[in-house]
Amino acid sequence: MQFGYFDDERREYVITRPDTPLPWINYLGCEEYFGIISHTAGGYSFFRDARLRRLTRYRYNNAPLDLGGRYLYLRDDRSGQTWSPSWMPARSALSQFTCRHGLGYTTIASTFDNIHVETTYFVPLGETLEIWRCRMTNQRAEPADLSLFSSIEFCLWDAWDDATNFQRNFSTGEVEIEDGVIYHKTEYRERRNHFAYFACSAPIEGFDTQREAFLGAYRGWDAPLAVERGSLSNSVAHGWQPIGAHHVRLSLAPGETREVIFVLGYHENPKDQKFDPPGSQTLNKRTVKPVIARYLDSHQVQQALDDLRAYWDGLLRIQQARTPNLHVDRMVNIWNPYQCMATFNISRSASLYESGIGRGLGFRDSNQDLLGFVHMVPERARQRILDLAATQLPSGGAYHQYQPLTKRGNNDIGSNFNDDPHWLILAVAAYIKETGDWSILDEAVPYDNLPGSETPLYEHLQRAVQYTLDRLGPHGLPLIGRADWNDCLNLNCFSDTPGQSFQTTTNKDGKVAESIFIAGLFVLSTQELAALAERTGRLEDAARYRAESARMRELIYQYGWDGEWFLRAYDDFGNKVGSQECQEGKIFIEPQGFCVLAGVGLENGYAQRALDSVARWLATPHGIVLQQPAYSRYYLHLGEISSYPPGYKENAGIFCHNNPWVMIAETRVGNGARAMEYYLRINPSNREAISEVHRCEPYVYAQMIAGKDAPTHGEAKNSWLTGTAAWNYVAITQWILGVRPELDGLRIDPCIPPEWEGFTFRRIFRGAEYVIEVRNPRHVSKGVTAVRVDGKVWQGNLLPILPPGVHTIEVELG
Repeated sequence: MQFGYFDDERREYVITRPDTPLPWINYLGCEEYFGIISHTAGGYSFFRDARLRRLTRYRYNNAPLDLGGRYLYLRDDRSGQTWSPSWMPARSALSQFTCRHGLGYTTIASTFDNIHVETTYFVPLGETLEIWRCRMTNQRAEPADLSLFSSIEFCLWDAWDDATNFQRNFSTGEVEIEDGVIYHKTEYRERRNHFAYFACSAPIEGFDTQREAFLGAYRGWDAPLAVERGSLSNSVAHGWQPIGAHHVRLSLAPGETREVIFVLGYHENPKDQKFDPPGSQTLNKRTVKPVIARYLDSHQVQQALDDLRAYWDGLLRIQQARTPNLHVDRMVNIWNPYQCMATFNISRSASLYESGIGRGLGFRDSNQDLLGFVHMVPERARQRILDLAATQLPSGGAYHQYQPLTKRGNNDIGSNFNDDPHWLILAVAAYIKETGDWSILDEAVPYDNLPGSETPLYEHLQRAVQYTLDRLGPHGLPLIGRADWNDCLNLNCFSDTPGQSFQTTTNKDGKVAESIFIAGLFVLSTQELAALAERTGRLEDAARYRAESARMRELIYQYGWDGEWFLRAYDDFGNKVGSQECQEGKIFIEPQGFCVLAGVGLENGYAQRALDSVARWLATPHGIVLQQPAYSRYYLHLGEISSYPPGYKENAGIFCHNNPWVMIAETRVGNGARAMEYYLRINPSNREAISEVHRCEPYVYAQMIAGKDAPTHGEAKNSWLTGTAAWNYVAITQWILGVRPELDGLRIDPCIPPEWEGFTFRRIFRGAEYVIEVRNPRHVSKGVTAVRVDGKVWQGNLLPILPPGVHTIEVELG
């Protein structure tokens, strides 16, 4: 069952009915100002930090689930009928509805009683504001007298405090209204120098800023009293719940279209210029008024929307594919890179599943996300790497999370997630492979953001490796610490007290439990660091890191191989986790995928045996589950992984993030058919036809799909903000299609289904455009036999760094 369709030409997903299984969202903004918007206009906005600078209020886990947002209301002033053109919150009986989620914008259109309304929401480039462009058309044969009402509910900035500290917050709300613009200035009188504003392009009949005055006592957003009676009361908020609402009267002739623009924004004043006149308590509006005036102009709004579309054109054209599979093309060319940019901007902080309160940007998450966006915004990727490295600790460890507003580590979560440091090495290597910018290794970066502690970034990478070498367990394998990639495998927690955090509670000294996953990650990261060292003339370092990588590989073979697959870990008692010896949790996906991805087991057959075990025990029609058998009860010594019911999340759910590790692993053993089969099982576009089962958006990846032990097998959760986006993008573009940046050029090494005749791939790399035509006349999966560069024979499949311009690359498999 489908609830819409892909419009590939316009790069939009078109939702044709409002009652989707879950709210299907989009993101507004791509720089500093961001918003979540659902297909029925739910969601909220924030500046840089979803907790500390939230502009509008949103209540998670509400009933209905998606309540609170950018709501407009229409009233027919002749009949008294009222409706919501976005369907929510009134759930009006619309005769027509579409929501077009595009790249950085959303357009919701509907018809009610022959009044057509189309509203486009977006954030202009370079601005800290959002635009709602509302166009109303009278499709009746007679004139229409209408009232249009806008509404938003202001958040009192700190979203956690806003949702908890009511004894204070009910008394702090303050606003100003000037020339029809509503300014929200709670706490501006004291330590804040920022405010929000809500403006309207049309002359207004009235306004409201007190929520109860707009909604009415004991009423909700589905039936505001002010809309029902057709007038606002010009209420001025003093405490309680400040809102913004405008009332515009419109008379439309038959066939006439009118446009009204609303602008919601964030603005800061210099701390010594907060008030005008000085010494008063009146907002200084001198610098914000020109911004408001600009974006209340229809021509400026259209130009800003055109500029936004051009921006995305530029990002997406860097990498484009045409293959025999529509779902591959759709995700590679549009939706997968778009989602990668969302994870870059938001990390895991704000979605319909992440409240924006409990998490900042993750160290591990953000380094992995970089793999998917570095080719699109290399300058911003460079800065992100330096920001992340500055949260690294002198030991080489790192804060697990940091706040985007302050760029400082989150003490509430702390460190000791022992895989974290290695992801920085992979991110830096990916950046240099993409850009050839070796100077980043010499950048002076502090530890824990402490001035005076700076060392070159290269030393940060060295300390990342040393962090693991200083923390080896009884078998010489890396100690797991609080957790490795799987935050829910907590082998040192031993929590039996409700409410304790599995991630921060540690009841063991952490000197026994070891991770085979980190061992595989160590093998890969030391290989990458050795290559960087060698290229920069640090030959002793290169030799040392290669030796450490080889030593760890042998330890995996000695202590991490279980006969048919790689072990997952050793617990605090020294017992195996992920072994045939275990009653439950015999085999895990992570070491099978990542060890083989790192090259472990390729030379002795272990890789193929491990992947065959994945196919036998873990693969399902909806994706590869995390482990089998699922844990049927809570195991104190394993932690949060066994706290979930079987089939959900880390307890044998399909954790989509690590599925592409297995796809990449399959390409390393030359199995293009199985790699593509796994890719398509979790490909959102490919799952669109079963939207009633999948339930999440069919245009972006979800973190998790319920596993085969779950009653709802195939149901997705936690969409958008997941490392699944970056890793699937890497898997399909760099390993299946096989166009892979390396330090010395562009590697062409496809591993495709043998039935494919070939494919084309356009790639802008270091200033040159490579137009790659791959032919597969012998119907093999892997093996480049011939390459031509601009018509000339080229030896090998590592393309040189070509001069600027368009270059034709012909590749033949055989």
